[in-house]
Amino acid sequence: MELTTWQRICNRILGGVLKSKARNDKKLSSDIIKAQMPMMPEVFLATTIVTSIAIMAISWALVAIFFVPDIGVIAYWEGIQDPATELPCYEWEYWYPELMDESKPGKGCPDFAYQVFPSSGKTAIILIGGLFIPYFGYKHNKGAPARQAQARGDMIEKYLPYAASYTAAMSAANATPAKIFRSLAMNKEIYADVSDDAAMVYRDVTLLGFDLITAMKMGVDRAASVWLTEFFQGMVGTLTAGGQLKLFFLNRAEHYMRENRTRLGMFLESIALLAESYIVVAVAMPLFLIVMLVIMFWVSGSGAQMSEGMLYGIVLGFIPMIHIAYAILVWTSSKEQDM
Repeated sequence: MELTTWQRICNRILGGVLKSKARNDKKLSSDIIKAQMPMMPEVFLATTIVTSIAIMAISWALVAIFFVPDIGVIAYWEGIQDPATELPCYEWEYWYPELMDESKPGKGCPDFAYQVFPSSGKTAIILIGGLFIPYFGYKHNKGAPARQAQARGDMIEKYLPYAASYTAAMSAANATPAKIFRSLAMNKEIYADVSDDAAMVYRDVTLLGFDLITAMKMGVDRAASVWLTEFFQGMVGTLTAGGQLKLFFLNRAEHYMRENRTRLGMFLESIALLAESYIVVAVAMPLFLIVMLVIMFWVSGSGAQMSEGMLYGIVLGFIPMIHIAYAILVWTSSKEQDM
């Protein structure tokens, strides 16, 4: 895959300087390979640093907009009259018009005062815009390979049980390992990321000229999932020992199916727990809560005050948010199991 324009620019700026450091970072190189990010480590590191510098410059520019003298946001805020002094100054102008002086702030009103921007707000702007955003921007960009590798690993473990069953069926039909990997690579819409790793093994064998065992050993280093690592290592061990791949594929398919059933069982248990808690929190509790709030609203003493606005806020805001939160939680949990 060709680098983007931004990646090429970043590589020209810092790629040469960071080349040796990036390639010596074994974890970074491993994460990039497992995430299947088509770039060299120095390109990624240069892009991360330059992007973080750009984020820092933009954040500092936004912070500067607040603190620029005379024209900044804080200066504009502190140039507005304090609302608490508007009424006293209005009354003063009414009773003492002869003392008004247009050249003075507030026309000379003794109670006139400007708004004061809180020091805590200034500190928060400096910390958030000047430190936190650049720091977390850098950490987010730097951790992209690890996150993508983890996501690929989850997808591989989701589809590997079905891919292992497919390899067992292909092996039972006396297909060679190269043909099995080729067939897996051609069915990406079915086996997702497993097909990508199979395609890499098939490429190493047919295009680059490696033997099957060497290609699978290289696939072990690229695998983003422990399951796929064990699968390739088991194939290498079986072929090296002269065993039957058919039996190996059958055993692996059965093992992964058991693991998959366990994973789906845990998912169903978590959904059942959410359903039970939903009945209590989102169905039963609001009924009692509404009754209690109405009673507190109509019979409110000094110890239990309930305003009409608060009652509407709870009924029309808080209770619907409980249902929305449960809907999002169930949707995200189900999306993780989507095949």
